Amino acid sequence: MSLRRIFSWAALAAAAIAPLAAAQAYPDRPIKIIVASGPGSSLDVLARTIGERLGSRLGQTVIVENRPGAGGTIATAEVARSPADGYTMLLGYPGPLAFSPLIQKLPYDVQKDLAPVIITSNQPLVLAVSSALPVHNVKELVAYAKANPGKLNYASVGNGSSSHLGIELLKMQAGFDALHVPFNGSPPAVLSTAQGDTQMILSVMQPIQAQVQAGKLRPIAVTSTKRFFLFPDIPTVVEAGYPGFDLQGWNGLMVRSGTPAPIIAKLNAEINAVMKEPEIVQKMHALGFELGSGSPADFGNLIRADTERLTPVVRKVGLKVE
Repeated sequence: MSLRRIFSWAALAAAAIAPLAAAQAYPDRPIKIIVASGPGSSLDVLARTIGERLGSRLGQTVIVENRPGAGGTIATAEVARSPADGYTMLLGYPGPLAFSPLIQKLPYDVQKDLAPVIITSNQPLVLAVSSALPVHNVKELVAYAKANPGKLNYASVGNGSSSHLGIELLKMQAGFDALHVPFNGSPPAVLSTAQGDTQMILSVMQPIQAQVQAGKLRPIAVTSTKRFFLFPDIPTVVEAGYPGFDLQGWNGLMVRSGTPAPIIAKLNAEINAVMKEPEIVQKMHALGFELGSGSPADFGNLIRADTERLTPVVRKVGLKVE
């Protein structure tokens, strides 16, 4: 046997062993979770809760860093440029991972630059209307919109967000019209609807809950195919006669593409274990989250499914963000 062939086989063997060795040594220094929202947000609390328990299980500190702005694309781009070693993770959401690639040129490619680790949480969006609007369910909303053309405006947290595209999806399926009024984030969007300047909003429950409790917003539907166990009295859009309407406010962890598969598998297994702990489950339910689970492939499939579901909406609206 030639020395060249021996060296070639040795190199191949070393390349095959390297990822396993890296996984066995991982982690030997602190891990960082980049969060695509500000301190004190529900996403920030989720990251810190999971990070603290993950750090205890792995014997390393997990640091949470907030990188809000630009619809989550700043945080996403940072992780897409990070080393492929599993020491920098992104806690992201549908906007920068599933929707933004449809409407603007980004400094990253979700499919090429990022690798899914796990779905950390899931919750439906809630369709809420101003209490001054004389509607109490989706059928009444659609009927009102058709009977009063040009009178309905809806708030969103920004162009290309799930709060924007979700209502556009409903408009497309139900055949009514409403003017989009984008805001920079949840607080002004929610306040606008609570004051009646806009008449409806699609949001996860946390940002609108105080106004719902104050009687200024009325939740009329959730966007999951089944009623959400934390809000069992709120019907689904599907129940209003729009089968297949499904839009979730999920969150998930990702790493740089090229991170060794054994490291991704280790993170997935440890985080799955964290999210089964009763204390973690209870805390997340209090925040309105249903904890996620599953494999990296499950998360990747979810991102692709949401992108495919919203592609016709983006094309119909002709949305482009410069």
